[in-house]
Amino acid sequence: DVHEQRRGGHQQEAAQGAVATSWNVLALDGSNWQRIDLFDFQRDIEGRVVENISKRCGGFLRKLSLRGCQGVGDSALRTFSQNCRNIELLSLNGCTKITDSTCNSLSKFCPKLKHLDLASCTSITNLSLKALSEGCPLLEQLNISWCDQVTKDGIQALVRSCPGLKGLFLKGCTQLEDEALKHIGAHCPELVTLNLQTCSQITDDGLITICRGCHRLQSLCVSGCANITDAILHALGQNCPRLRILEVARCSQLTDVGFTTLARNCHELEKMDLEECVQITDGTLIQLSIHCPRLQVLSLSHCELITDDGIRHLGSGPCAHDRLEVIELDNCPLITDASLEHLKNCHSLDRIELYDCQQITRAGIKRLRTHLPNIKVHAYFAPVTPPPSVGGSRQRFCRCCVLL
Repeated sequence: DVHEQRRGGHQQEAAQGAVATSWNVLALDGSNWQRIDLFDFQRDIEGRVVENISKRCGGFLRKLSLRGCQGVGDSALRTFSQNCRNIELLSLNGCTKITDSTCNSLSKFCPKLKHLDLASCTSITNLSLKALSEGCPLLEQLNISWCDQVTKDGIQALVRSCPGLKGLFLKGCTQLEDEALKHIGAHCPELVTLNLQTCSQITDDGLITICRGCHRLQSLCVSGCANITDAILHALGQNCPRLRILEVARCSQLTDVGFTTLARNCHELEKMDLEECVQITDGTLIQLSIHCPRLQVLSLSHCELITDDGIRHLGSGPCAHDRLEVIELDNCPLITDASLEHLKNCHSLDRIELYDCQQITRAGIKRLRTHLPNIKVHAYFAPVTPPPSVGGSRQRFCRCCVLL
């Protein structure tokens, strides 16, 4: 029996050894590593790790995410660019050490690059965009959010040489003006997604050029661009019928007139962020309920003129029964429990925000839950003030404290 156990043990060790050997062979074979995401190890990744990966994977590597790997700098990425010349997708989001030197390396060695994420790489300047324009003509998606040194000159160079751009994320690029948008409108006919959040210098002038030149636009974010007016909503309605996502939070000059034109022409709208569009009324909700049957997410926070009647129309519209998933009504003071009644048949409704809606009650929320038991309701109810003590017991607070 002892001999049998020993022999079985040896066989098991041999099998484990064979598996380990096979695994090592697989691990060392670069052809098995076409996609690598190191986000979960971001704190441990240093330049030499990236260099070793690039040597191991070589031309097999197609997609690499170094998102958040702050220890990686230009030198490692130069070695990477030289070794991984077939890279198509590269995320350097939050790699704050990198500079224009990295984009020079990518330009020299990585002509197949299609997707590049440089968000929060704040040392990036126009020189990076010029380098990419010279060596990466197949670029389809570029994220340079928060690269606030970039100006219209960099954008001009990029869009002239990368005609296939489909996604541009320019959030927080605060130096961009209408001139930059005019270059995009003139040279990016394939553009599908554009994010200009907090690019506070842009006006109707530049955005109208985008609408006229980019008819395939499906997603536009101009939240925080306070200069824009209803002219943008008219231009979108007239030129961009495929629009699915519109984010215009804090654009306080927009009114029902503009949203009426938009709703009547953009029937594929799925997500709208209208937070702090303070001029809109139930009229906008009526138009959306009639003309936008695919609406899934709607934010109306701080739209203080919205009433239960607008929610009634939304709740009885074609989007209500199967599509509407999220509605945000924070700080809408005219909303009451009646609105919750109007939403009870929205079977897909997953979440409703009701912070600081003073007329909403716990009872109203409880009734809504009887129809939609899994809904997430975010609301806040101030604690009830205890009544002042009565009878002969000595008061524990002076009168001032009781009043407060």
